[in-house]
Amino acid sequence: MAAIARWCVTHRLLAVLIWLFTLVGAATAAGLAGSAYSNDYEVPGTESGRATQLLKGGFTDLGGDTDTIVWHTTGSTVRAADVVQTMTRTLHAIEELPGVGDVTGPYGASGAGQISADGHTAYATITFDHQADDIPVERARTVVDTAKAAAGDGLQVELGGSVAALTEAPSAHLSEAIGVVVAAVVLFLAFGSLAASVLPIATALVSVGTAYAGIVLLGHLMTVADFAPMLGMLIGLGVGIDYALFIVTRHRRGLRRGLTVAEAARNAVATTGRAVVFAGATVCIALLGMLILRLGFLNGVAIAASLTVVLTVAASVTLLPALLSFIGMRALSRRERRQLAEHGPQPELPTGFAARWSAFVERHPKLLGGAAAVVMLVLALPTLSLHLGTSDQGNDASSSTTRQAYDLLADGFGPGINGPLTIAAQLDGADDRLAMDALPATLRATEGVASAGPVMYNSSGDTAFVTVVPTSSPQARQTSALVDRLRTDVLPQAEANTSLQAHVGGVTAGYDDFAQVIVGKLPLFVGVVIGLGCLLLLLAFRSIGIPLKAAAMNVAAVASSFGVVVAIFQWGWGSELLGLGGAGPIEPFLPVIMVSVLFGLSMDYQVFLVGRMYEEWLETGDNRRAVRVGLAETSRVINSAAVIMISVFLAFVLSGDRVIAMFGIALAAAVALDAFVLRTLLVPALMHMLGDANWWLPRRLDRWLPRISIEPPECRAPRARISGADGRKGDEPVVLRVH
Repeated sequence: MAAIARWCVTHRLLAVLIWLFTLVGAATAAGLAGSAYSNDYEVPGTESGRATQLLKGGFTDLGGDTDTIVWHTTGSTVRAADVVQTMTRTLHAIEELPGVGDVTGPYGASGAGQISADGHTAYATITFDHQADDIPVERARTVVDTAKAAAGDGLQVELGGSVAALTEAPSAHLSEAIGVVVAAVVLFLAFGSLAASVLPIATALVSVGTAYAGIVLLGHLMTVADFAPMLGMLIGLGVGIDYALFIVTRHRRGLRRGLTVAEAARNAVATTGRAVVFAGATVCIALLGMLILRLGFLNGVAIAASLTVVLTVAASVTLLPALLSFIGMRALSRRERRQLAEHGPQPELPTGFAARWSAFVERHPKLLGGAAAVVMLVLALPTLSLHLGTSDQGNDASSSTTRQAYDLLADGFGPGINGPLTIAAQLDGADDRLAMDALPATLRATEGVASAGPVMYNSSGDTAFVTVVPTSSPQARQTSALVDRLRTDVLPQAEANTSLQAHVGGVTAGYDDFAQVIVGKLPLFVGVVIGLGCLLLLLAFRSIGIPLKAAAMNVAAVASSFGVVVAIFQWGWGSELLGLGGAGPIEPFLPVIMVSVLFGLSMDYQVFLVGRMYEEWLETGDNRRAVRVGLAETSRVINSAAVIMISVFLAFVLSGDRVIAMFGIALAAAVALDAFVLRTLLVPALMHMLGDANWWLPRRLDRWLPRISIEPPECRAPRARISGADGRKGDEPVVLRVH
């Protein structure tokens, strides 16, 4: 690490130019290639997956996405002559737009079912030539504008569907900008130097920008979800600014100790830079743990997020020291530079609130530890009611056209109209066709079914499907129960004595299947992530207790952050106030991704906090002193890093994307609890109570394990003797490290 820092400082201009060339080259390539994201939640071998494959193979004209135009009258009915004339003209205009394949309206022989019973609501279906991911936003906006131009006195026109949703996305990266501005303010308050506060921001922006372009290119090689770039940016800005903060803090301490700019930068990378690499490796291991699930949808997310973390770590240990050498002594504030010139290097002692808090925790470990445990338990309780499922446009903001179209359809035709089920079957012979023809009548008599359409056959007659409208909304538990009822009771009876093979598909069925696969593999995934994280900590800290406590703390952070997510998004506590739409289920893939990210981020603080305690333990053999000193010396920088990361994560709530908002709130809650409750309260309290048992490791195991070091012994800083920091008498010195 020291050699890397030395080269980057010596060739600082070249190091900066390499990164800028990489950023510009990646951005140019991504701009030329364009995006190719895919939200394919289908899992091979599931019921919904088989239904989808049957429809794709038997009905080639069902390849494009479909949207819905909904209109509602408050005075006359939708059958009034002026309404019919206006909407017929509008539907014809939409049908002539580029990218629109077909428009099926209610004013025809077969359109009676598209008018509500009270006659005040009607809808038409737009079938596009391509999937929504392949339709330009401008083309989608033309469709929306053409439809809404028909609205007038007493006539409301709204659009729902994935294509219309393209027009609801925010046009500017407001959330990223707000997060960066808040981080810059916190850095300036922490450093007192404008130059030093800008460097972590610049380093993170260059690395995250390069990663963002790389994720765009990655979408052409594998399945990458459309939220992966935003998720990568969210993680990258958070950890990138934090990693740079740790290194700049160490660099500034070196300058205050009298080191030259080059020596301070090299020392910072050789010490804290190693911890950054170790912490980044734990984040990547946690993220890449998703690969064991063997789900193509999550593979792309894991690799995209890992790519972002790798680039932020690389920039922190290469680009950052080069930039530090450019600003020289301006990494210190004017007051610090003046004091250094007048008085020379002075020992830095942990004073103020950090030292007092560390001593307070030492005196009251049981009381504070119990209070912290109660807080984490209370926040984790909502997790017990976690409901995995699909959030749909009924969870959009109440002012959006997609939400209003959803509500109009639900009010006029029942909630199930927004998420019909599809029963697809492969036929082989007359008996199968007779059984299929009798199926709609059976479905209409089934509990939970509002209506069932006629059987639709393909041209060859070997594939057919029936559309089933439930009585409940797509995300309701009753709809999931209906899917199970159809699969276990209704369809087996209809298939009896025939070779008919029918499968239930549709949005709810697909998400239910995806959730079941995720839940089934979640124990293995969590076990692997915890096991690998514990192994790394075991090798680094030569202790059984440290990894076990870290695993328990990580589980607590995950459970409590999920409790916050459930309360806001599933129970709807403040979701509308935050502009996040109505209450709804939690996305099925969220637990896996969040466990990966949260375990990785939690390991960061564990490494920086316990690493300092471990160093003190090795030198003194005094557990109380090790915990006290480690907490006093690291709590301030950990808290500053946490404030930055929380600010960045919460800013993404403004992204306008419900999924990204879930990630932002969950990560912000987890980091807040991890930094302010776990690492600065519960962990040191437990370590005080356990005493020397914290560092116990069987001798035989110690001989077998390979040795790794987060900070090389030769880079440890000199130590100073102070008194009174922990409440002891002045004649009882306490040994603390000077950074």
